[in-house]
Amino acid sequence: MNEVYEFLKSCGVYYLATDEDGQPRVRPFGTVDLFDGGLYIQTGKGKAVARQMAANPKVELCAMSADGRWLRVTAQAVLDERIEAQAHLLDAYPSLQAMYQPGNGNTQVYRLENGEARFCSFTAPERVVKF
Repeated sequence: MNEVYEFLKSCGVYYLATDEDGQPRVRPFGTVDLFDGGLYIQTGKGKAVARQMAANPKVELCAMSADGRWLRVTAQAVLDERIEAQAHLLDAYPSLQAMYQPGNGNTQVYRLENGEARFCSFTAPERVVKF
């Protein structure tokens, strides 16, 4: 899981896919955190992505590094309502604190559970990590 976190953090932007009534929805994301033994992402409660993850917590994300390697992750996004989880993630992203605050009712953090990460490259065999 640490390797997944480091890869996503180094990319800066990854793309998160959700489902909306059978239609895939993909958008750029930038938040990722390690907290309490889990890998976390964050969004706002009023956003469509939050509604989509509430209806179907199965998500996929993909990121590509500058050196041509990429990562695909399949997981379940489980809402963690603890203020500590929200604060930990937002401490890592001070620029978001103008829009999000722990416990403000809008901040939502999700623990990625039952995860499978696939590290890929055109020059090396695929490697799978489960977390």
